[in-house]
Amino acid sequence: MAQIGQVLVDVPTMQTNDPYSYAIPAELEQQVQLGMRVTVPFGRGHRVVSGVVVGLSDGTNFDGQLKPIASVLDLAPVLNEELRQLADWLADQTYAFRITCIQTMLPNLLKAQTAREIKPTTELSPAEMAQYFPDGAPREFDTSKLDDKTMAGLLRLQRAGKVEVTYQVTSKATAKTVTGILPAQSIDELKAHQDAVVKRAPKQAKLLAYLQTLSPTTPVAQSRVSHDTGVSAAVITAAEAKGWLVKQPIEVYRDPFQRPVTPTAPLTLNTAQQTAVTAITQAIDEQQSQNFLVEGVTGSGKTEVYLQSIAVALDQGRTALMLVPEIALTPQMVNRVKARFGHRVAVLHSGLSKGEQYDEWRRIDRGEATVVVGARSAVFAPVKNLGIIIMDEEHESSYKQDENPRYHARDVALWRGRYHHCPVVLGSATPSLETRARASKGLYTRLLLAKRVNDHPLPTVHVVDMREALKQQGESDFSEPLLTAIQARLDRHEQVVLMLNRRGYSSFVMCRDCGFVLKCPNCDISLTLHMDTHTMKCHYCGHEEAIPHVCPNCHSRKIRYYGTGTQKVEQALQQLVPTARILRMDVDSTRRKGAHEKILRQFGQHEADILLGTQMIAKGLDFPDVTLVGVLNADTALGLPDFRASERTFQLLTQVSGRAGRADKPGEVYIQTFNPDHYAIELAKDQDYERFFVTEMHMRHQGNYPPYYFAVQVTASHEDEATAAKAMYQIVAAVKKGLSANAIVLGPTPKAIARVKRKYYYQVVIKYKHEPQLKSVLEQIRQAAQIPARHGLSVTIDPEPMNFM
Repeated sequence: MAQIGQVLVDVPTMQTNDPYSYAIPAELEQQVQLGMRVTVPFGRGHRVVSGVVVGLSDGTNFDGQLKPIASVLDLAPVLNEELRQLADWLADQTYAFRITCIQTMLPNLLKAQTAREIKPTTELSPAEMAQYFPDGAPREFDTSKLDDKTMAGLLRLQRAGKVEVTYQVTSKATAKTVTGILPAQSIDELKAHQDAVVKRAPKQAKLLAYLQTLSPTTPVAQSRVSHDTGVSAAVITAAEAKGWLVKQPIEVYRDPFQRPVTPTAPLTLNTAQQTAVTAITQAIDEQQSQNFLVEGVTGSGKTEVYLQSIAVALDQGRTALMLVPEIALTPQMVNRVKARFGHRVAVLHSGLSKGEQYDEWRRIDRGEATVVVGARSAVFAPVKNLGIIIMDEEHESSYKQDENPRYHARDVALWRGRYHHCPVVLGSATPSLETRARASKGLYTRLLLAKRVNDHPLPTVHVVDMREALKQQGESDFSEPLLTAIQARLDRHEQVVLMLNRRGYSSFVMCRDCGFVLKCPNCDISLTLHMDTHTMKCHYCGHEEAIPHVCPNCHSRKIRYYGTGTQKVEQALQQLVPTARILRMDVDSTRRKGAHEKILRQFGQHEADILLGTQMIAKGLDFPDVTLVGVLNADTALGLPDFRASERTFQLLTQVSGRAGRADKPGEVYIQTFNPDHYAIELAKDQDYERFFVTEMHMRHQGNYPPYYFAVQVTASHEDEATAAKAMYQIVAAVKKGLSANAIVLGPTPKAIARVKRKYYYQVVIKYKHEPQLKSVLEQIRQAAQIPARHGLSVTIDPEPMNFM
């Protein structure tokens, strides 16, 4: 009996969690394995789509003729047993489809693309051939590139059977190769040739002598042959023509590490660090899936705790996975880990080229790399036999994916910890309230690092009331005390970090006569001025337009720029302290590959005095000569309609304050604010996390917010506002049927930013403690949403959203 493959197909217009049965061709029987990617014919049009084999059997309940698998895209499975189970769990938790979860786990180069091609049949007349296929070859069938007249003509020809559409699945996964050299003759034959040419062709003789030292089965890179012998590529090519050697490709890895690092040895631990390492290593030794919260003030040596715990896992022949919240932190952390563990370290994040990501992924999959460091998606790295999982700065919102599947990396890390019976270490100076609350209940083991390494004092923090500063010195981004402190650091050749939580030159452009604010035509948001490109940009959809000099509404010339961005502050700073060398680090200045690392390296090598940036500079950075940190606008997040606004503000201020005085020189921090009495700012001044935790938990309890309640956010969007609103009301009615009286339903309401990318957004937020029917109701809503999705109505379900905006 023929072997049957159960295949999850990737068909965006109508997805399902149920696999389809396909016959495995006789020549592929016993070769197709679980977790392999394949291409299969799908639907009545027999279009070819990609899929993943999730089951194998010798029979099926299907009565008809099964379609055969068209081709196999992999020589080995790209998903192991663990990742297949993880995809199933993730689909269940995030209300996503299994194939979507699988695609999320794979590096970009392993995601197959489908190309459509339209080609003529023998029925096509010469005139039609000349009109539609002038070069006689098939043409790409991309409806976005065809005009209506051509499209209509091609559809007519297709109905008449004169043209046909074919589907080609192309896999982008390619290995990098270099030319390798193998000797093509025996040592005796090569020696005879060498003796014959030694006098008239010394270069050839040298090459022949070298070929005699090579293995006949293991090729050596041509570049190395040239280096070792000093002969040119032309001499090697001539030797190939004479039959002395053969060339063949050798696969090589693309190396994402730009420069070598100096190896480091483990540091001596203080008592608190040693207690933490002992507790974690005991869980590694006993193979327990125990969860730890390493809560340590900034500069308390959490990274050394991580490194020494990883070393224990590696000594036992196991592997380690370490997550950092964003690319900006990756270069410093990767360098520290690589300095300790060398070539065993692989790095995974979106800043790598696709080829580098693919090569690092294969190094991990093949077991050649045993320590993985990366950002959010690295939590899916195919690392086997995990001995420890570490999640640094676990409170960061960037660990939550904001597209399907809407997973939180922390939840995935905890699942993998249970699967591998290994500890999961969550580290932060300012843990999320959810994590800290679980530690209070004993669900996580709390390990406290209350002091900085070597008893270095925490920086002195000054809160500057900008209401008073404006009265005394007028409109300015810099208060007098902060400017004085900056100048003092420049005089002492020390370094300064300044944080402004807004990129661009200015927040918005407004007419002083009529109050008109220039908004994005696609989104319900004002455009931001960018002086480097001399354009107005939307930070949501990317729309750009020229800077207006006349008001589009009343035609007044009194159009002015309001608010502050990093570019504007950089210009102002240059005028206030003209001798200072300034580096700017924000999304705009770090777009190019390797830009994060380059800026941080320049700052670390004292090529700049001041590092000015957005919140990407607030955490993880460790520069011994930074003795002053300035926060220019501490209120940015406080004004948002977000239940986590106070928590985010406290965390950000505490984290950025921790960049000062991390070595022998004492640190100082200036926080500029219009809300000096707000508890988040007052407690950040003292770095008093415990008091903040108690205060904020009380506020959450009063408002029935997480972690006292679970939450789900359902959003409907459409280009027509009435369609989005109507869908949302229908969803709310369906949800309420399945809920108890204890659940709290907020909405439906328009989202805080009601229109983005020409679509209107409506939402409902459900807060609950125990609702057994909610999951099945939401699953039905998700399934039912697929049909209207074809007509532009999008419905998304976000479990445990990071905000309700």
